[in-house]
Amino acid sequence: MRVAIVSDIHGNLVALEAVIADLDREAPDLIVHGGDLSVIGPRPAEVIDLIREKGWPGVLGNTDELIVDASTRAEQERRAPKLRDWLEVLYDTLGPWARSRLRDEQFRWLAGLPREWRSQELVLLHAARADLWRAPTQEASDDELRATYGDLYARLAVYGHIHRPFVRQLDGLTVANSGSVGLPYDGDWRPSYLLIDEGIPVVRRVEYDLERAHLEEIETGFPLAGWLSEVQHEGRFHRPG
Repeated sequence: MRVAIVSDIHGNLVALEAVIADLDREAPDLIVHGGDLSVIGPRPAEVIDLIREKGWPGVLGNTDELIVDASTRAEQERRAPKLRDWLEVLYDTLGPWARSRLRDEQFRWLAGLPREWRSQELVLLHAARADLWRAPTQEASDDELRATYGDLYARLAVYGHIHRPFVRQLDGLTVANSGSVGLPYDGDWRPSYLLIDEGIPVVRRVEYDLERAHLEEIETGFPLAGWLSEVQHEGRFHRPG
């Protein structure tokens, strides 16, 4: 069985359409999404509509959570005081902008996403089992990866969130990150996703039209269009301002 994992789209419809074109060529048996679908991009509603139209199962991401449950803010600010300015942007600007563009039934669908998805010996999370906001980086030690994902009773654990794809083989466990469709942070601007063939994950990268994406950011009135375009072109995160 061939399974594709598509994660962290962040409202980037142009990138998602390019990935879907590649998926059509690869023709996996199943496509699953890893959350973070709408916030930090110009087409939140359209991305959700397309995923629902495709019928992809998937999981809740942290930026999905922030627009369906704003009460998480105080806890995140307490846990990460050094990120307070970025959390303010998420909770005060980007999250509300995305939420205002969703229909009620889209909002309810998003709120109903599970935190974990399983199929046989594969488990998919957005970040970690008990935390949508924190996950190991690609430089994490084998011990950290095993401590985070080793108790999931799976041979392959996949997550998103960090926007940096990788595959790590451990003894009896493979841990993989799908990277990001809409907002890569590993220095490569191309969207990434995972293609898993008989339990073996491979990272795929896809080119897309960055200038068309930036035009959409301007046309939709996305509140931080210049900043978002810079991050997308550079393939690296930096805070606005």
